[in-house]
Amino acid sequence: MLVRQLRNGVVESLHRGDVVEADATGHVIRVIGDAERVSYLRSCGKPFGLLGLLRAGGVEELDLTTDELAIMTASHSGEDLHVRTIQALYRRVGIPQSALICGADPTPMDPVTAARLARDGERPSQLRHMCSGQHSALILTAKLGGWDVETYWRPEHPAHVAYRQAIADAFDVPYEKLRAGIDGCGIETYAFTLRETARAYAMLADPAAVPTRDHRSALAPHLTRIRDAMMRHPDLVAGTRDRLDTALMKAAPKRVVAKSGMEALQCVGILPGPRGAIAGAPASGFAAKIEDGDGDGRGLSAATLESLRQAGVLEGQALRVLARFHRPPSMDPHGRVVGEAVPEFELAPVGELIG
Repeated sequence: MLVRQLRNGVVESLHRGDVVEADATGHVIRVIGDAERVSYLRSCGKPFGLLGLLRAGGVEELDLTTDELAIMTASHSGEDLHVRTIQALYRRVGIPQSALICGADPTPMDPVTAARLARDGERPSQLRHMCSGQHSALILTAKLGGWDVETYWRPEHPAHVAYRQAIADAFDVPYEKLRAGIDGCGIETYAFTLRETARAYAMLADPAAVPTRDHRSALAPHLTRIRDAMMRHPDLVAGTRDRLDTALMKAAPKRVVAKSGMEALQCVGILPGPRGAIAGAPASGFAAKIEDGDGDGRGLSAATLESLRQAGVLEGQALRVLARFHRPPSMDPHGRVVGEAVPEFELAPVGELIG
């Protein structure tokens, strides 16, 4: 049990789940629950899938900018800045917007943008879909390879194969042994244990920490570029209003790289540096999963913030800035706080568990 939903002292519901912290070698540092629980990456895989485009020479051949790389890792809110970034990319590279086949959300994730579109009678386009950046990476890979762009989303398409191979290499799993499913936007997503996912985010946080004898060390230059783009443009990775990934990276600049996925999976890469009483802690990765899918995100955000607090990653001013995510409030129509999600658990260092 990770989070209790309280209303005037009464427990209304419980959020159960698992949290794992691991280093880039896969060594588990802290855990509550099951480190070997299997979960689809969903959008948490986007930074690693982007390796397919970068390994094909996409940055050099297409002169990709850091904001364009950031949007291709995103589960964005469908705000105008997200649309403008993708439109500018398509115009420069010479790709028609009609190539994008990710579906159109009924409303953008950002409520302000959704209200404006409804007021103006404008239907959301596929550009406002949260996964339009990810799909754009596949489209660009297809263009770069001289392959048919219209069928980029099919699993057998060479661009999709390159995406899948990138995931396999980043997670150190044979290509043919990947466990694949179809994500909500129509392209593949892959299942891994929380330990494996935390390990991947530790590698994203500090690609140089991967031992040279590990074949994943060859990914370091590309992963560094992706990580730096995400941290430089947090508003593009999620959104400007009330998005945990963006808020985390802004509250702890150059300390964390964060990415969430549907069905309540949150991943955070912690860069090397000071952590609580430790002056020079190495990089690590967190993967937190809420068992019930956590439709409104309150359990996941509370569990994530509490995990980072216990690990010494967030404290002081950063924790105060993120208070609305740490104990997410429930409000009534008059603006009164009538309930809150309260994290109540203790991450156990693995050494203590063994002892």
